[in-house]
Amino acid sequence: MTDHQGAAGPYIAYDGLPPLRSTETDLPLLHPYGPITPGRYLTPGGGRITIETTSAHHKVTVDHLGCDAQRTEPKEAAFKSLAFAAEGECLTAGCKHHAAFSEGNVYRMFEVRRGSIELTAFVRALLAIELGAFEPADRLFASTTAKAGEPTR
Repeated sequence: MTDHQGAAGPYIAYDGLPPLRSTETDLPLLHPYGPITPGRYLTPGGGRITIETTSAHHKVTVDHLGCDAQRTEPKEAAFKSLAFAAEGECLTAGCKHHAAFSEGNVYRMFEVRRGSIELTAFVRALLAIELGAFEPADRLFASTTAKAGEPTR
């Protein structure tokens, strides 16, 4: 475990963002138009994002602890459609997992099939939701449903 993953400690205010653990204040800020590479970052919307790559998937985890602005109904719906977009691409490819998403949760986990949705496009859509723009997520969802059909659950 590194200092940035689960280290207990007091939460502190940081540069106008929601409270962070003291070990998280040195995480780099992920710019929406900057390069998207595996690692752990602070998001412009006040979350922490971890991007990992496996042989078959990109795993993207974002948490919004202490940031109720990321739990509004429109944002919940947009995060859910982004999760279904990733899941639809995986189902088309024959993967057996489902979108890890639950209503009202501050932890959101996504598995994006490599070769389906480009990692940069997915992460930028996620960051856009944080900042209140839902169009990128809507486009990814529409593209996926055109190939895989509407989600069944």
